[in-house]
Amino acid sequence: MRIARIVVGDDPRFAVVDGEGDSARYAVIKGDPLYTPIEPTGQILDADGVRLLAPVIPRSKVVGVGRNYAEHAAELGNEVPEAPMIFLKPNTSVVGPDDPIVLPGYSQRVDHEGELAVVIKRICKDVPASKALEVIFGYTVANDVTARDQGETGPWLLKKGFDSACPLGPWIETDLDPADLAVRVRVDGELRQDGRTSQMIHGVSELISYISSVVTLLPGDVILTGTPAGVGPIHAGQRVDVEIEGLGTLSNPVLPTR
Repeated sequence: MRIARIVVGDDPRFAVVDGEGDSARYAVIKGDPLYTPIEPTGQILDADGVRLLAPVIPRSKVVGVGRNYAEHAAELGNEVPEAPMIFLKPNTSVVGPDDPIVLPGYSQRVDHEGELAVVIKRICKDVPASKALEVIFGYTVANDVTARDQGETGPWLLKKGFDSACPLGPWIETDLDPADLAVRVRVDGELRQDGRTSQMIHGVSELISYISSVVTLLPGDVILTGTPAGVGPIHAGQRVDVEIEGLGTLSNPVLPTR
């Protein structure tokens, strides 16, 4: 099931998505599906009347994972860490499909990083890897936008946490096998990243188990699972498309500092 967050009138609502592209239809549902059973309102909207929002705004946190693809670690001259390397992005970094990535004025190099994102459905701590899939609400597409010139050791808030540094979308897919999905990033149509989730050093279940041993995960928390090789700079006026097999494409324009 695909669940989108959309604008109806002036209000954000959730909807079940049926179909693809311009032929998609959106069946509006009551409440937030993270907390209430899915119940249609009876209102159905065509794609041309829908504006997509970020499918989830984490009430708590976005947890990123660094160097989770060996070739990506190597392209930046880094060693692969033995344990997952985790960091936080604030929920204010989250934007949705077609929202602009606004380049921070303090950085001279901002990179795209296309990633599979996991949305958590319930409070959980110390989750065994064998039980990890039970705490997943679904999956979405992410771009872990990174101010690369802020260094490897910090300050990570400047590097990873600025406003618009975490585009998410276009929706959440609740029925997906994350084991071997194509992850591709294009900038103005040029293919930059082309990897597969099967190349991850630490898989989804292992990441959830490790992260939940460090911090309690809450409903709506998002885990970014790392990016394949091919990261590179983006510039004002460009458009970044992150495509994940079975999920769709997240597209965002790039704007200069306001």
